[in-house]
Amino acid sequence: MTLRVLDPRLSAEGEAARLAAPLDSLDGALVALLDNAKIGTERFYDHLEAMLRERYGVREVIRRRKPDASRPAPADVLGELSAADAIVSGIGD
Repeated sequence: MTLRVLDPRLSAEGEAARLAAPLDSLDGALVALLDNAKIGTERFYDHLEAMLRERYGVREVIRRRKPDASRPAPADVLGELSAADAIVSGIGD
């Protein structure tokens, strides 16, 4: 009997992803919140938005929702969020 071992990893293609430079401050920033459509996310983001505005001086918050948690955000939603200084994409169960 032959034992065949499969390696599910892909070899790296293209350039490695790089993190954006951190913001010096959130004061006056535009922050986007991407909701993954799970039940707890909206309530959590309500709290997070209030905290960002009150404690950190965030000027504006853009909130968008994915169709569901298992699919990526549509291109038009990502386009809207690209105007933000920072984006929070989270899960809420």
